[in-house]
Amino acid sequence: MFLSDFVIVLSGVSEPGNAGAVCRAMKNMGLSRLRLVKPGPGLTEQISGGSLIRARAVHAADVWEQAKVFPTLAEAAADCSLLVGTTRRRGRRRKSVSMDPRSLAVWLRDRFPPAGDAAEPEAGPVALVFGNERTGLEDAELDICNIASHIPVSDDFPSLNLSHAVQIYAYELFLAFGGRLAAGPDPVKGEWIPLNRQEADCLSAAITDTLAGLGFYKHPGREEQTRFLCDLISRAGLTGREGNYLKDIFVKAARLGSFSAAGRSLDILNGF
Repeated sequence: MFLSDFVIVLSGVSEPGNAGAVCRAMKNMGLSRLRLVKPGPGLTEQISGGSLIRARAVHAADVWEQAKVFPTLAEAAADCSLLVGTTRRRGRRRKSVSMDPRSLAVWLRDRFPPAGDAAEPEAGPVALVFGNERTGLEDAELDICNIASHIPVSDDFPSLNLSHAVQIYAYELFLAFGGRLAAGPDPVKGEWIPLNRQEADCLSAAITDTLAGLGFYKHPGREEQTRFLCDLISRAGLTGREGNYLKDIFVKAARLGSFSAAGRSLDILNGF
């Protein structure tokens, strides 16, 4: 499954500004499939023209132009293999369990391998369903969904703007399916990418090799120190450039130590 296999469904949304901002949030994260279910009066007036929506969408007007309109959620999701209903409310007629956006994205990535994997048949799209700005998803709409998902927020002000909520989900999907976690686009210049475990192992081994060359390990303990350095490097989140810089410090220190030792030997010889 790829980002193109995800559909954002807005049910009962009525604010044109919100719809435009949703389009922008989607395109920022590589999503392009938008579906509208029984849009509110304010949005219905914008369906044909959509000047306000286009203004808020900025360069994502194409997402709006390609959006599809449906009378019911069931019809909008007829071709979908899974429906995720976004809600923060619980109740007797609402889902009893829920996943946060990051857990949901990782679970979807693990459940739906990339299309073409012989181990799994190709699945239909996955829909993320968002409700009306004021009331959210109705009980009947959430009942159609297979999974509930919520965004953890402060109890002091738990209400999120619709486009902000879409942006959070879109970002987590991008990381799981289209970003570096899924062999997507190259990192931007200056992006912080910590060393992985194998690289941390190599760096810690290089440091202890240098220390061993200086005669540092006259007693057992090198293996324990190598593990200590690897854990320390991993927790510090060093980048490749920082790791090389740290290694060069030890190499230079060893070189200076060798020169100092040679100088002392020369002084001793000159004393005779």
